[in-house]
Amino acid sequence: MELGLYSFGERTPDPHSGHTISARQRIREMVDAAKLAEDVGLEVFGVGEHHRLDFAVSATPVVMAAMAEATERIRLTSAVTILSTADPVRVFEDFATVDLLSGGRAELIVGRGAFVESFPLFGFDLADYDDLFIEKLGLLLRLNELGDGEPISWEGSFRPALEDAEVSPRPESAAGLPIWIGVGGNPTSAVRAGTLGKPMALAIIGGSLPRIKPTVDLYRQAGTNAGHDPAALKVGINSHLHVADTSQAARDGFYPYYSHYFAAHHPRHIQISRSEYDQLAGPTGALFVGSPQEIVDKILYEHELFGHDRFLAQLDIGGQPYATVARAIELLGSEVLPVVQRETAAAVA
Repeated sequence: MELGLYSFGERTPDPHSGHTISARQRIREMVDAAKLAEDVGLEVFGVGEHHRLDFAVSATPVVMAAMAEATERIRLTSAVTILSTADPVRVFEDFATVDLLSGGRAELIVGRGAFVESFPLFGFDLADYDDLFIEKLGLLLRLNELGDGEPISWEGSFRPALEDAEVSPRPESAAGLPIWIGVGGNPTSAVRAGTLGKPMALAIIGGSLPRIKPTVDLYRQAGTNAGHDPAALKVGINSHLHVADTSQAARDGFYPYYSHYFAAHHPRHIQISRSEYDQLAGPTGALFVGSPQEIVDKILYEHELFGHDRFLAQLDIGGQPYATVARAIELLGSEVLPVVQRETAAAVA
């Protein structure tokens, strides 16, 4: 199983000092985190997209290009690209360019987005939320399947038609870019990803893990019913995580940042109590917080439930100092990754 990180680049005031770092510093820290993640052996780094003043990243491919120049091996993905309010042609060209810069390491996770500020910003109607995504996903997938030098003709409802259009550049691989479908737990979205035969990236940031299993089962059943190779029906899980040297240090240290993150950025500015936090961080809850051994145990428990292929952790939330984030990355790479890979490989064998 692959282990990696993702970041939204949010700019949350530190709950202890009240200080908010600049957008410039936040982006630089994300690039540093990607380099450190590669150094400790993690395999994927994802970059989110938001169009708000409290987030530093709106131009995901630009940040990924900076990461591509700072790294050599780690795979780079969006997390997610809000396809409903983007032009699939531009998205494809941008990510194909990052792919060439990185030597074939670029991926996309495309979704409709949990935040909706991009709809009025780019002139789209929220009433078309699902229809926009379906049409634009179809065009993106067609672009990705083109042969080298092959033009495209296409017509839809939300974008001007294409007639023998040349779209350049092509990505490094003739097979195109890896494209994952981002799902937030909606069963219809899981079925759509399975029917298309595309990998599903499932965000789990609340609730209990056993309650999520039916969504994963729906995805795999839809893919099988559509005639896709089960081996191609990959599942990725994206969750919040914090790891420290001891369980108590992890739980106590992370709570102020975790609760502040939701209060600052959630659309309803929700308040998470310490008891709710501890329940989420329990053995079957969606939050991964603890010592390296606790994180190993929980990831392996989750793998027994889902049999997933990738786990991406969002570590850098709530205004944590970069030194704290860096220490968590080091522990994830040195003490969690080797055990998880060994145990999941043994389970497959």
